[in-house]
Amino acid sequence: MAQSEFNRQLIEFLDASPTPWHAVVSLAERLSSAGFSELKESGEWTLEPGRGYFICRNGSSIIAWRQPMAADLAANGWRLIGAHTDSPCLRVKPQPELHRKGYFQLGIEVYGGALLNPWFDRDLSLAGRVSWRDEAGQLHNSLIDFERPVAIIPSLAIHLDREANSSRNINAQTYLPALIGQGKQKPDFRELLREHMLNTGTEGVARVLDYELCFYDTQGAAEIGLNREFIASARLDNLLSCFIGLKSLMDADAGPGQVLVCNDHEEVGSMSASGAQGPMLKQWLERIMPDVHARNRALANSMLISADNAHGVHPNFSEKHDDNHGPLLNAGPVIKINANQRYASNSETSALFRHLAEEQGVAVQSFVVRSDMACGSTIGPITAAELGVKTLDIGVPQFAMHSIRELAGSQDAESLYRVLVPFLELKEI
Repeated sequence: MAQSEFNRQLIEFLDASPTPWHAVVSLAERLSSAGFSELKESGEWTLEPGRGYFICRNGSSIIAWRQPMAADLAANGWRLIGAHTDSPCLRVKPQPELHRKGYFQLGIEVYGGALLNPWFDRDLSLAGRVSWRDEAGQLHNSLIDFERPVAIIPSLAIHLDREANSSRNINAQTYLPALIGQGKQKPDFRELLREHMLNTGTEGVARVLDYELCFYDTQGAAEIGLNREFIASARLDNLLSCFIGLKSLMDADAGPGQVLVCNDHEEVGSMSASGAQGPMLKQWLERIMPDVHARNRALANSMLISADNAHGVHPNFSEKHDDNHGPLLNAGPVIKINANQRYASNSETSALFRHLAEEQGVAVQSFVVRSDMACGSTIGPITAAELGVKTLDIGVPQFAMHSIRELAGSQDAESLYRVLVPFLELKEI
């Protein structure tokens, strides 16, 4: 696929996925269009070799796979790609209503390790999942997206905060309530949600009982730069990897067991029913391969590539990188290495990736954090520990990780895709 078409589809996916729930819907729609069938975890499964399937949990995590021949599975194992659907953001509190000086605001809770300064003065909308009751007393869950700007977090003028550019600390409780209107009466936020749902085609909403809602920037993803060298968007960490994994799975020729797993809650530790430190992937695997001996043989012949973006060396802050390990945008995917196992890469899994990349003519970079700085982590070590599977941590280099608007190279996503497709097709590990 041409890089321009790949990036067009990527941008379309990013704009359609303002929350983890919307991201999973976007993934599921594309899988269904490619012939994959959705299965329910609560139902019976009848699996046919060669066909594609997917399951969702909590509406925010998804596992998609192409079913292999049973006789070959134990001997050949699985080729897994892992990513995560969540991104740092601001979420609406359960009782968010604030009415101060005639302004209507919503209280927020910071989700994950967000960069907070970029959230000021942005045109914000709201999206997420709403749980509601109809007139007959039945409970329902629906996704909503206001789409248009409905909120903003205004900055304080420099005249009233002379130290803003030198020593400003952001108090999330007092500085970040979002401004959404003006009036003499304090509205009921749940009633506002109910009215919005009725006005946008959700019928029968008698009462909104609860919600999980995220603010997001309404500015869409875009290719930028004099020669369109970059892609700017919210949620590149880590919807970029979700999309690359999706395209790789859909476009790979049938081979051994091929799996894409996109978990929620990575940004807050992964410990949940649908997170990488939860049981979802293990329970799926036990259901696919109930025989423990065959399952353990398959895992011994398997490999996971955990795809999560890497820190590109910033031209204004190059001292934050080890001099020999500063990945450049548009210079290829990055193998992420940490001696203390914050990343799960080892020489065996790294060598395999380098070999595949060389065969595709794709350059490869390495990232190691400075020895005097702490290192982040991914779902790689967590999944490796849960399953006992060989693992590589890889990522596309980016700037502004965890900002409301991040930046990646326009060449790198398609470059990683070109390596992941032959990885999924490998007969042996």
